[in-house]
Amino acid sequence: MRPRHPEFHRSHRAGWLRAAVLGANDGIVSVSGLVVGVAASGASASTVLASGIAGVVAGAMSMAAGEYVSVQSQADTESADLAKERRELAEAPESELRELAMIWERRGLDATLARQVAEQLTAHDALASHARDELGITDTLRARPLQAALASGAAFISGAVLPILATLLAPPARVEAVTIAVTLLALTLSGALAAWAGGASMLRGALRVVGWGAAAMIAASLVGRVAGVAL
Repeated sequence: MRPRHPEFHRSHRAGWLRAAVLGANDGIVSVSGLVVGVAASGASASTVLASGIAGVVAGAMSMAAGEYVSVQSQADTESADLAKERRELAEAPESELRELAMIWERRGLDATLARQVAEQLTAHDALASHARDELGITDTLRARPLQAALASGAAFISGAVLPILATLLAPPARVEAVTIAVTLLALTLSGALAAWAGGASMLRGALRVVGWGAAAMIAASLVGRVAGVAL
C-alpha cells in the first residue's frame, strides 16, 4: 500500500551540510577579517589583495585537510567497530542474536516478537542490522571523509570569493568599509540558507551567524589599527 503523502526528511543532509556551512562561513569571515585587518593597518591595495588571496589558498587547504582528518578518524572508528561485530557474529552468532532481540525488547516489543524480528533481520543481513541497531551506523550518517573534505574546501573558496571581489572592486580608501558591508550581507544570506536547508528558523540562523561575523570584523579592524600604529 502506497503512502498517502510523500515524506520529506532532512537528516540525509547532515554530513555535507555541516561541512559546507562551516566552510562557507569560515571562508567569508576568515578572509574578510584578514582583508579588513590588513586594510586597517594602512597597507597598500596590492598588499591587501595579496593577503586576501593567500588567505583563500591557505584557508581552503586547511579546512579540507582538517575536515578529512576529523571525519577519517570517525570512519576508522566505525570500521574497527564493524570488524569487531563481524568477528562476534562469526564466533558467537546465538549470543549476537539474543543481543539484537534484547535491543528490540527495550524498544517496546514483547520477548517473542523481538526474537522473531531479530531472527528475520539476522537472516536478511546480520552485520547491517547490528551496525544500525547496536552501533548506530547507517548509510545516511556514515562518515565520508573525502566528501566532507571536498565540500568544506569548496565551500570555503565560495565564501572567500566575496571579500576578494570586494577588495578588487572597492575604492582603495574604502576597502575596509566595503568588505565589512559585503561580509555581513553574505553572512546573513548564508546563515538564512543554512537554516532553511536544515529546517530551522531562517531569522535565527542569520542573526546567529551575523553576530559572530560582526565580532570578528571588529576584532580584526582593531588589531589592524593597533598594528598600523605600532609599525
